[in-house]
Amino acid sequence: MKLNLRSISFWVVLICTFSFTNSVSAQKKKISLKDSLDNAFDVSDWVIEAHGFIPIPYIITEPALGYIGGAIVPVFLTPKTPYIDSVGGKRKITPVGPDITGGAFFYTANNTWGAILFRSGTWKKPRIKYRMATGYADINMDFYRTFQNVGEQKFEFNFKSYFFHAFGLKQFKNPKWAAGLQTLLLFTKVGYAGTVPDFVTPKELNSNVVSVGPIAEFDNRDNTFTPNKGIKTRLDTYWSNNVIGSDYNYGKINFFINAYKPLLPNLIGGIRLDGQQALGTAPFYLLPYIDMRGIPTNRYQGQADVLTEAELRWDFNRRWSLMGFGGTGKAFDDWSEFGEADWAYSYGTGFRYLLARKFGLRMGIDVARGPEKWAYYIVFGSTWLK
Repeated sequence: MKLNLRSISFWVVLICTFSFTNSVSAQKKKISLKDSLDNAFDVSDWVIEAHGFIPIPYIITEPALGYIGGAIVPVFLTPKTPYIDSVGGKRKITPVGPDITGGAFFYTANNTWGAILFRSGTWKKPRIKYRMATGYADINMDFYRTFQNVGEQKFEFNFKSYFFHAFGLKQFKNPKWAAGLQTLLLFTKVGYAGTVPDFVTPKELNSNVVSVGPIAEFDNRDNTFTPNKGIKTRLDTYWSNNVIGSDYNYGKINFFINAYKPLLPNLIGGIRLDGQQALGTAPFYLLPYIDMRGIPTNRYQGQADVLTEAELRWDFNRRWSLMGFGGTGKAFDDWSEFGEADWAYSYGTGFRYLLARKFGLRMGIDVARGPEKWAYYIVFGSTWLK
């Protein structure tokens, strides 16, 4: 995978955006693609006034999926007016992120493909944030296991899955705090060429996962897409049981905290802490794994994982930024093994362009190096979006 392919895709975003605007040129109100503050290219007014979409061509460089592939992701943004509250006798204005509607079709070099529809937004009157996604995926993916006297071995699987995921969060009077429920429905058929490995049970070859669980969140970031300051933290769980129609009885606990702080007027620091814990016997393809730039999906997997990642964003002018980041994590099967488990490291750099100033949306490219390979990413907003 070459960096120039990613660069081409980034500029295709801008070209496609400009081209699609021609379809609304017949409207009475002329919509500019230049920001009134600096006369630079900006799609804020077009998204707000023309109800346009941002067509994101995405180059997939995930090593577990064949190193190269592509996706088309049209994203519609619908602005929302802020909450206006009275706290302690004072008028308080709290921004509300835009509703986001989109879809995706993807295909990779190892014949992985799929289609997804997604929606996230806010029902303002009851103060409920929600997110939902559904789709089908035919995935060819590598998993790794280490065996005594043999060492590490790679196994190539095929997964045919229908899925639905959704959550709803009721915001409290202070909308920074929210709590609610989430659900996951996953219907999967697993294929393997040859004798099925011992770590895969017969049940896992064709099974249904039905999970529900509570979720709690705190979010005081100043921006949904590319924050400059604030914290987002979430604790959520999944519980899967035969009683609700699942083929599995297991639990999973997830926790993360993403924090941002201006270190200088034009230097933004960010730090991420993330951890997962599986309880009981989860299907092998849903076990926790280290999820960081530069590290293949499911490359380091276990009953639990922890990781931390830090990044710096230098806004060297109003529109353009340079990125630097690095992190480490480990996956293991039992906390007694934590000290013996190896740390996996990654680091990299990238750039951002302020594509929609009124939404605080930056977009760009990251290049990252993990323990084994380089990887490249087109970033829409933040890589830590959850």
